[in-house]
Amino acid sequence: MSDYREMWQSLDMDLEKHDELCEVLPKFYSDIYLSQENRPEGMNYYNFVISEVHGLRIKELVNAKAENQKVVGTFCVYVPDEIINASNGISVGLCSGSDFWIPDGEKYLPRNTCPLVKSAVGAKVSGTCPYFQSCDMIVGETTCDGKKKAWEILDEHTNMYVMDLPQMKRKKDYKHWKEEIFEFSSELSKLTGKELTVENLSDSIDLINKKRETLQKLYEFRKLKELPISGKDALLITQIAFYDNIERFIEKTEALIDELEKRVKEKVSVFDKDTPRILVTGTPMAVPNWKLHHLIETSGGAVVCEETCTGTRYFENLVDNTGDTLDEKVEALADRYMGINCACFMPNNGRTDDIIRLHEEYSADGVIYYSLPFCNTYAIEAKQVMDALEAKGIPVIHIESGYSLEDAGQVKTRLEAFFEMLRG
Repeated sequence: MSDYREMWQSLDMDLEKHDELCEVLPKFYSDIYLSQENRPEGMNYYNFVISEVHGLRIKELVNAKAENQKVVGTFCVYVPDEIINASNGISVGLCSGSDFWIPDGEKYLPRNTCPLVKSAVGAKVSGTCPYFQSCDMIVGETTCDGKKKAWEILDEHTNMYVMDLPQMKRKKDYKHWKEEIFEFSSELSKLTGKELTVENLSDSIDLINKKRETLQKLYEFRKLKELPISGKDALLITQIAFYDNIERFIEKTEALIDELEKRVKEKVSVFDKDTPRILVTGTPMAVPNWKLHHLIETSGGAVVCEETCTGTRYFENLVDNTGDTLDEKVEALADRYMGINCACFMPNNGRTDDIIRLHEEYSADGVIYYSLPFCNTYAIEAKQVMDALEAKGIPVIHIESGYSLEDAGQVKTRLEAFFEMLRG
């Protein structure tokens, strides 16, 4: 990584503490990703992105801010990127997948709080994440109680805006979410000075849809019997989609897709043909949370799909861009985003239906239901989902694990037993 210390200092970062983080990440990434054999050459781009994760991309954001663009940080797939992009903003997914930030988060939050929430708060209050420090606005949402109270804390440290996501999916809830999108657009216009129009929103919808279509094409390769790419690499690509330049991400991922097509013709597979195929569902995995995928794929399994916010929920459905008026386009946005089946909704039978459908589409042998400690939203819904899967004869196991590697041996033992059962 080049020397970005002057830039980091201008973002009011704690450089000494940030150095500690920069020392840990490269080896962690190398052990998990660069240790893989027979990776596609196209993965070198994503290796580069991670190697410059706090460098070149941040420099691009700083340069864009100098040109009067605004950086908008988000935590959730319900925040519509189309509105941010159309309003001359740059949307970045904010990192909250490391235990490095948890001690600082616990200065403000109880220890029995979800690691994702503690990590997010810690990343900001410690001044060690340049993405947080680059944001002109951070957008929260009401998907869980822990997050809602965390937004109140972060509001004391940054410019926070919160979108009120309904908790049910009735007709009036769709109407409410449409109104929330309009209000969000109005707030963004005040920040950026650019009004939302039919033209700029239509262009933005087309661009974000294209990114989703690219990820859909990538995931098609994971349905094949011979897998040309690992689950770890697919997860990494999806994570990077949250903060990379959109046009460049599409270009590089399309190039990787071309390479994967060649690998398929040459019958190149990164796993043995009898490796158990695993669908992961549950809590999203933000950078650098690669733990579960790594343990699965070094214990005898292959992750073929993620029914998570860092998986199919992020890109599976497109926005209908046929409307002629601004009202019609925002309504189409509301419909698309309310179609995401998050555990925060009740009732939530749609998510169970999604898991069963994806299990079949990806020819999965079993399902791993993953939740972070103290993530009540997903932990409570686990029984309902697992009962439904077992009724369909789908093998499933629940893994609850945080960001720390302290329980890696225990998790690995459970995974190996699960895979042995699947083989039998």
